[in-house]
Amino acid sequence: MDVYQGAVAALVPFLVAERGYGYAAVSGVVLAASLLSSVAQPLFGALTDRRPLPWLLPVSTLLGGAGIALSGVGGSYGLTLACVALSGVGVAAYHPESARVARSVTRGTGAGHRGMAWFSLGGNLGFAAAPLLVAAVVGTGGLRLTPLLALPALAGAALCIPVLRDLARRRASAADAAAKRGRDDRASFVRLSLAVVCRSIAFVGLSTFLSLFATQRLGGGTAPGTAALVVLYAGGAVGSVLGGALADRWGRVAVARWSYLVAAVALAGVLLVPGPALYLFVALTSAGLYVPFSLQVTLGQDYLPTRIGTASGITLGLTVSIGGLAGPLIGVLADATSLRTALLPLVAMPLLSWALFRALPEPAAPEDEPEPAAPEDEPEPAAPVEEPEPAAPEGEAASAGGGP
Repeated sequence: MDVYQGAVAALVPFLVAERGYGYAAVSGVVLAASLLSSVAQPLFGALTDRRPLPWLLPVSTLLGGAGIALSGVGGSYGLTLACVALSGVGVAAYHPESARVARSVTRGTGAGHRGMAWFSLGGNLGFAAAPLLVAAVVGTGGLRLTPLLALPALAGAALCIPVLRDLARRRASAADAAAKRGRDDRASFVRLSLAVVCRSIAFVGLSTFLSLFATQRLGGGTAPGTAALVVLYAGGAVGSVLGGALADRWGRVAVARWSYLVAAVALAGVLLVPGPALYLFVALTSAGLYVPFSLQVTLGQDYLPTRIGTASGITLGLTVSIGGLAGPLIGVLADATSLRTALLPLVAMPLLSWALFRALPEPAAPEDEPEPAAPEDEPEPAAPVEEPEPAAPEGEAASAGGGP
């Protein structure tokens, strides 16, 4: 599924080259993919809180692929917006239920955030594959070949059908029953959501314009831009797994907080340091933004344990997709000034996430909560006292000694 989220940004340089779109126009395409997704994901999350909907996984995968596949068929700007919006609806339907299933598999094992890290790794690999897939298809035959991009969706839907339906029905229900014993911490969840919004603005803004920025800085056609996107998404794959491992030692909140500081410094390096060092700073920025990614999902679920679907829809959906709302503003500013000037304010976003994480507590994950201890004043049961066997009468004892 995340191939199609990454494909939107990967299509940007081809839309500029073939259709002559400006910065504002291509940021509008990214906004169309994000807007419906950002609104719809919490709604799908609320639905899955009421009951598991495993059939959403293959259906939403097909919707996501269909939207991107049709985006290059017509030359109309409005039709392109409608197609990528359709893909965004598919993304919105997929993530809350898939996050529920991923968490239910690891609940009770003590490894919830590590399991979510591996789940996020799959998505990040899809992001990383998207620029290569788009370059291989659209780069060779133009936008008219985008229908070929539907093939991963068909494969993904086929894999979902025999496996996820039964898994979601059996395990999501058990996870919900266990989760509803917890208590919601709404204030912490709001602060977490604001931190994810800031992270989203930085990541979506950078990923939307990175290929164009790399092309301007390094030259050589679309190849440097494609390479920069691959590094961005591949760094995210590494960062997701690294986040789960680091959180085992230092805790989710502390790891996320320091990762955002690294991301702020690295993002400044992307925009200010000249030459091929751009790729190094892109990798560091990606890791810094993605180390907290899976940790934020499980933190949201633990802050709202009675509404895991809603928490997943917001942390994976609304707050992530809302970064696309800043895209048109960046595009307009870039058209008026320069792309570097328009991207510089993004450096402040990880710093705001760091500040918000400083006020967050580390919740006890449901699978890590200890079993309730017995009351202290309850005495331990005494060991059973062995009663002596009754002595035999003297006559019987004498006869037992042998012989009359």
